[in-house]
Amino acid sequence: MDGTAQLTARPAVRAFAYDPPAAPGSVHARAVAVLDANWTGTSTVPSRGLYPHQWSWDSAFIAIGLRHVAPLRAQTELETLLAAQWDDGRVPHIVFHPSVPLDAYFPSPDFWRSATAGRAAGAPRTVQTSGIVQPPVHALAAWLVHRADPALSRARGFLARVYPRLAAWHRYLLHRRDLGGGGLVSVVHPWEQGMDNSPCWDGPLSRVTPAPARSFRRADLAHGAPEDRPTDLDYGRYVRLAGDYRDGGYRDGRGAFAVEDPSFNALLAVSEHALARIARELGATGTARHARAQRLTAALVERLWDPAYGLFLCRDVRTGEAVPERGVTGLVPLLLPGLPREVARALVGTLTGPHFGLGTRTRLVPSHDLLGETFDPHRYWRGPAWFNTGWLLERGLRLRGERARADALRAAVLDLAAASDFAEYVDPYTGQACGATGFGWTAALTLDLLHDASGEDAALHG
Repeated sequence: MDGTAQLTARPAVRAFAYDPPAAPGSVHARAVAVLDANWTGTSTVPSRGLYPHQWSWDSAFIAIGLRHVAPLRAQTELETLLAAQWDDGRVPHIVFHPSVPLDAYFPSPDFWRSATAGRAAGAPRTVQTSGIVQPPVHALAAWLVHRADPALSRARGFLARVYPRLAAWHRYLLHRRDLGGGGLVSVVHPWEQGMDNSPCWDGPLSRVTPAPARSFRRADLAHGAPEDRPTDLDYGRYVRLAGDYRDGGYRDGRGAFAVEDPSFNALLAVSEHALARIARELGATGTARHARAQRLTAALVERLWDPAYGLFLCRDVRTGEAVPERGVTGLVPLLLPGLPREVARALVGTLTGPHFGLGTRTRLVPSHDLLGETFDPHRYWRGPAWFNTGWLLERGLRLRGERARADALRAAVLDLAAASDFAEYVDPYTGQACGATGFGWTAALTLDLLHDASGEDAALHG
């Protein structure tokens, strides 16, 4: 029996949560086939060609989908990632697979030099990683994975083993990355926020001198159309920032780029709520973690909410100024349970209004302002629609009681994921596939929406 059949068939001993088996050729079976093709034995790569290693927030989203068909594999996904955690608590944004050639992806392990440059920060010696991080979706993923099969989770001691690592991860962010002193986490590289070349970074990046083009070779252009990818100028600045961070021993607070981002902090708050649920499952109260999530939510509103823009804005820590760009990052806090009602109403208005056009001009949420001068429907995070942000906002709409809009967005995610062959991202107007196809989190979140049609997990942390 091949791997896909193993995932979709019902075995004699209950190993998978889906029953009955999916029909061959169905969206469900196709999504499972993508995840099976991207499985390495210990984790799932986002894309065999473009992204041949393990990515941090990709694995969290992938585990959320895998939990429905292979809860043991979903647990393993998160355990593999957390095994590469540094002693200071950071969870690196890439865990490199040693069998992949160095020239298959840039920046490669020999650029990051984690074991040597990261020695003072406690980088692992037995596995090579990057030195930056990605959004903290992991506690949320761990809680949802546990809920998919509590008996298996308890039998394996899954939560008891991941809880200390997740707590250390959050502690690192809250203690080491509050660079603005206002209770929010700062990202020190655009790759950390996950929306790599968003126009929200143009201002803060403008003061970074790019690394010379001859000093690096972009492997991504061998797998993606140049017009879909970040420019060489952007890439030069990414390389400069990463190299400076590495050469500083991965110490925080010294670089030219530091930004308080709404999505990153909202996901941390949601994961704090999830970590509180995990603590309660393990016999503790979780009260302090719920309180911490509420403080993060309050700080987000106080520091980043802009009623004139109708969404949350990024804040450049180095200048102290808000970044006047409407990015999808400013809508993601819609999923926060403690958001003030008037803020939530305004976010729904912005999401469905002329700047993002959900339900009128677009079926999926564009990554940037449709009316912005820098909007580009094909270039990475400068306008295309992504399935992970669509999933997050579907959950946020459902949490707010916007059932019809949530149902429409859910249907759009499922339709366009299937029609685009589970593309990395799509043109927000036409649904045309961009970037890689057979993309891990697109397939995984498709599975999650197929299984959670009722919105049972809409609150995400519940």
